[in-house]
Amino acid sequence: MKRKLTYIIIGIFICSTIGFLSSVVTQNSVNDWYLTLHKPNFNPPNWIFAPVWTVLYILMGVSVGWVWAKGFHHKWVKTGLYHFGLQLLLNALWSIIFFGLKQPFFALLIIITLVIVLSLTIKWFKVVSKFAAYLLIPYLIWVCFATVLNFKIWELN
Repeated sequence: MKRKLTYIIIGIFICSTIGFLSSVVTQNSVNDWYLTLHKPNFNPPNWIFAPVWTVLYILMGVSVGWVWAKGFHHKWVKTGLYHFGLQLLLNALWSIIFFGLKQPFFALLIIITLVIVLSLTIKWFKVVSKFAAYLLIPYLIWVCFATVLNFKIWELN
């Protein structure tokens, strides 16, 4: 149990750090460029993003820690963790492309790839732990919503 808790804490730390670094990239654009964009009527208020992402990064950290604690030597654990790492990289890359470089179209390509890789991550996590896989479902739902939002912002601008 102590080992699992250690991996979960490390997972939460890694995911939260990626989230924090992504927010640093986005902050300036959120306060100026993003405000000038035409957005669909279902665009959530800006204040909702930080609490939602905080919860999602915690769930992601618990999920990856849970799988990691099963032992990196296991083939399915490694496969799941590699997919998880790739989706986390894509998550951060999306923020850089959308907000940092202000390129909604290229960000759309990244987020579509993220949905695919995240779905595969859930598939591989489910082989190792259904609990860990289910913890990623809210994240997948949010990223699917963000994909539609990204598409509409690109379309409207």
